[in-house]
Amino acid sequence: MRLLYNILFTIFFIIASPHYFLRMRRRGNWQSGFGQRFGRFDAKFKQAITNRQTLWMHAVSVGEVNLCTQLIRALEPRLPNVKIVVSTTTTTGMGELERKLPSHISRIYYPIDYRAFVSKALSIIRPKAIVLVEAEIWPNFIWGARKRAVPLFLVNARLSDRSFPRYRRFGFLFRPLFRAFTGVGAQNEADAAKLQALGCRPEAIRVVGSMKFDAAKLDERRQVDVAGMLRQLEVPAGAGVLLGGSTHPGEEARVFGALAADRAHAASRAV
Repeated sequence: MRLLYNILFTIFFIIASPHYFLRMRRRGNWQSGFGQRFGRFDAKFKQAITNRQTLWMHAVSVGEVNLCTQLIRALEPRLPNVKIVVSTTTTTGMGELERKLPSHISRIYYPIDYRAFVSKALSIIRPKAIVLVEAEIWPNFIWGARKRAVPLFLVNARLSDRSFPRYRRFGFLFRPLFRAFTGVGAQNEADAAKLQALGCRPEAIRVVGSMKFDAAKLDERRQVDVAGMLRQLEVPAGAGVLLGGSTHPGEEARVFGALAADRAHAASRAV
C-alpha cells in the first residue's frame, strides 16, 4: 500500500507541480523558505532547535493559523521548556504566522509529502509530539511520525460532507492513519462519529467544541453604539433586525429568500 501510494504520489507531483509552482509565483514571495518544502532548513533554524524538546504544530492555511496562534498562547505557559515549531502550507498562512507570532516561535513550510522530504524534516526537527489543526492527513508524514514513535494529535477536527466520503472510499489507506492518532479533539458529536467510522480509536476521541469560539477575544470590552449604527442605515425605530454571523457562500441568499417568502405570506394573510 505504501509503495503504491508513493508511486502514485510521485506521478501526481510531477504532473501537478508546474501548476502549483505557477500559483506560488503569482502569489509572490515564493522564494522565501522554498527549500523547507523539501526538508531543507538553514543554519539559523537548526541552531534554534538544537538540544531542545520540540513540539511541531501544523496549520494548513489562514483559518487554521488563526486557531493555532490561540492554541500556542494557551500552551506556552504550560510548556515553558518546549520549543514550538509551527508549519503552514501557503504563503498567506506564513504571512499570518509572521504577523501574529513572536519571533521565538519558529515558523516553517510543511514538507511536500514525498517520503525523502518528510523523513529529512522529521529527522532534523525531531519532535516530541505533533499537533495537526483540523484535518490535514498526509500518509508519508504520519507514517514517518509513527516510525519514530512520535505521538500525533488532531485538534478542532471536523470532516465536511464532501471530504468524509472521500476518506471512507479510500479506507484501506486512511483507516490505519486515523487510528494512529493518540488524541483527537472533535468539534461535535457528528464529527466524532465520522472520525470513529474512519478508524480513530473511540478512547482517543473527545468532543471539545469549536476552537473558533475559544479564539474570540471575549476579554475585550468594546462599547458598540448599535442604535446609532441602525440610524445611519435608516432602520426605523423598533424594527426587527435579522443578524447573520459567520455565514458561508449561498447562505445569505437562502435567508433572504425565506424572509421574502415570510413577508409575502404575512401580507397575504393581512389581506
